[in-house]
Amino acid sequence: MEYGGLSVPMFHILAKRHIHTLAEFASSNVLVAFDYDGTLAPIVSDPAVARMRPGTRRLLTAVARRYPCVVISGRARQDVVRRVGGIPVWHVSGNHGLEPWSEHEAYATRVRGWVRNLEASLSGCAGVVVEDKTFSVTVHYRNARRKRQAAMAIGKAVRRLRDARPLLGKDAISLVPRGSAHKGTALDRTRRLLVCDTAIYLGDDVTDEDAFGAGAPDRLLGIRVSPHARSRAGYYLRNQREVDELLKALLALRPRRAARTRR
Repeated sequence: MEYGGLSVPMFHILAKRHIHTLAEFASSNVLVAFDYDGTLAPIVSDPAVARMRPGTRRLLTAVARRYPCVVISGRARQDVVRRVGGIPVWHVSGNHGLEPWSEHEAYATRVRGWVRNLEASLSGCAGVVVEDKTFSVTVHYRNARRKRQAAMAIGKAVRRLRDARPLLGKDAISLVPRGSAHKGTALDRTRRLLVCDTAIYLGDDVTDEDAFGAGAPDRLLGIRVSPHARSRAGYYLRNQREVDELLKALLALRPRRAARTRR
């Protein structure tokens, strides 16, 4: 998936002139949803060791006690569950929204075929790693010495795959079955299951655009980590470290006594 459409303005959600928008959502019956890599956790050269900073973990734990919170990640669901262990999030969705509600064996079979083809096609590309996540696959090239050539080789290999929808990430390309559930699907379903009227979604790249486009502006506050002119998100944070400032703002906007009680 590529960015598309016209360039639209984005606004810094923590700026004084826009913080009222965050306050309006915080005061509503709102679901707060987060991507993991590049959002809750900084991007690192080895995705296997990506983790939240201790301060982010403490803040997210406090926020999750005052708001219903979920995590919607491109990682396999059990991988994310392990990484957010001990934090009282209400739900975790993995594989770009396919898990846990769209785990069709037909998708897993299709992905196994993609993995075989990609490993054969990209075997000569140093620094390129094919990650099999059962219901999706991600090809990482962050550690490739010649990134441009690696990206071109990956793109060529991907175009030969049948029914694959590419999601362009940061030095990575993820593939999900075309027509399958996505992050926007997962966000809408968890919002309805938790009986929330509105949602805040925080993500950092193209893989989050489905979620940014999953609701009208009066029902969904999309916040992108670092601005992009063609993002569907209306607001941004300057960088991943500002995620902590957003979490602090959410805590200030909903004092403990106003925290929502679990059903």
